[in-house]
Amino acid sequence: MSQAKAGDVVSVHYTGSLTDGTVFDSSNERDPLELELGSGMVIEGFDEALVGMKVGEKKTVKIPVAKAYGEHNPDMVMQFDRDQFPPEIDPVIGQKIELNHESGQTIIVVVTEVGAKKVTLDANPPLAGKDLIFDLEVMAIN
Repeated sequence: MSQAKAGDVVSVHYTGSLTDGTVFDSSNERDPLELELGSGMVIEGFDEALVGMKVGEKKTVKIPVAKAYGEHNPDMVMQFDRDQFPPEIDPVIGQKIELNHESGQTIIVVVTEVGAKKVTLDANPPLAGKDLIFDLEVMAIN
């Protein structure tokens, strides 16, 4: 039976959780995730964990911050005056807002603070600064 290696297309069921046990994502109620190993489609630690696995194999891996979404970057937290928001947007903590970057890319930010005059937005990935745990099961290798 072959082992997964860079360049292989792997189908995998997974459950991702934080170190406190909070589940943040799972493929269990949908089709397995299909990805090409080494292509950069997923975080580095997830990709590395699949290398060497065989069809039907299961394992649990802990992925450190550096091989997940990296550290929380304070430079990606920005404050804006409330009057810079369109009138139809009433910012609420936890709300996700799409911004158009000058490069043409769309960036999703999360409202983290709402004051009388200022609103704080965080453009860090939601899982930045966190170690992650994944339960993996390889379903197919092509």
